[in-house]
Amino acid sequence: MRVQRMGGAVVRRGGASHGGHVYSHPALIRYRSSVCTRATLFVLIVFGLTYIPPLLIAYRSQGFWLKRSTYEEQPVVQFQYQMLMIGATGTAGEFVAWSTFPNFNRLLGNNLRIPSVSVREEDSNQDGKSDRLSLQLAVPLKAGEQIYSIQLLLIFSYQLFRMSTVVMQSLAFIQHSSSVPGSQLFISGDLTLHQRTPLPHRGLHTAYNVSVVDEASPFASAYDLTNIIRAYQERNLTTHLSCPAPVWIVGRAVNAPFQINAEIRYPVDTYRPGFWEVIKFAWIQYISVLLVFLWLFNRIQTFVFQNQIMELSQQSVSAEEDLMLFSFTTRTSPPER
Repeated sequence: MRVQRMGGAVVRRGGASHGGHVYSHPALIRYRSSVCTRATLFVLIVFGLTYIPPLLIAYRSQGFWLKRSTYEEQPVVQFQYQMLMIGATGTAGEFVAWSTFPNFNRLLGNNLRIPSVSVREEDSNQDGKSDRLSLQLAVPLKAGEQIYSIQLLLIFSYQLFRMSTVVMQSLAFIQHSSSVPGSQLFISGDLTLHQRTPLPHRGLHTAYNVSVVDEASPFASAYDLTNIIRAYQERNLTTHLSCPAPVWIVGRAVNAPFQINAEIRYPVDTYRPGFWEVIKFAWIQYISVLLVFLWLFNRIQTFVFQNQIMELSQQSVSAEEDLMLFSFTTRTSPPER
């Protein structure tokens, strides 16, 4: 065994070997100091600068806490075959109307126009859930009648199950008007879920599983669109038909009905994520910044301690399992001779 001095430290090594390398391990060097020293203060400052700035950077970069999220769930949407249609035939309050509610139809008198209705719900991906609704209405008109605006209310059953369990009655409202009488209105849009407060990641929500229209009421106020929409908009969970470009077609032939063609799709929705999903999202952002600071301040500490910039003691420990165990301690002062 050979003994060498290296920078004031005594290092014992085994005898010269001409064989191949069979085992190696790093040496552990401990730097010791009293509590109330510059070295201790330096370590505390480095610790704070290593872990706190990454948190502030990740937080101030926006999106640190995941407030809402989306997931791939096709809602279970079913058209309830309930609708209410009002068409303006003049500028002096003339109108024609029809609905699937008998009490409302009895209130219409001569303004009632019973259309032919065609409804088809499609499941394009064959997952057992409807993906879209195709609706056609042909409203018969008397001679001389023209349609200048149309309002159509459609009622749906809307359900979610994967995260939050939601069971409710919702509606889609179609409205369009023109100064030129039309022959057809074409609508193509998405039935989207709107939330005043995002849904939690779990729980049962059936508060809105009630009829949007009070079809048992004999009073006209129960079928007034203003009252229906006002009460509907007070809810936290609603559905709206997003249609950026309705098509109004003019030039209706004599005695031809007014056509309404609607294509409504059912897209995915958003929810409020749970605690562990929020932490998982924030942790990734924090670690990505922390790694840079860990590398930087590790280099700084290594430089400061290896070059003995501050007064402290150094302890180096090396072990060879089942063969040798030794330790030595050196100080910044020169070794005694």
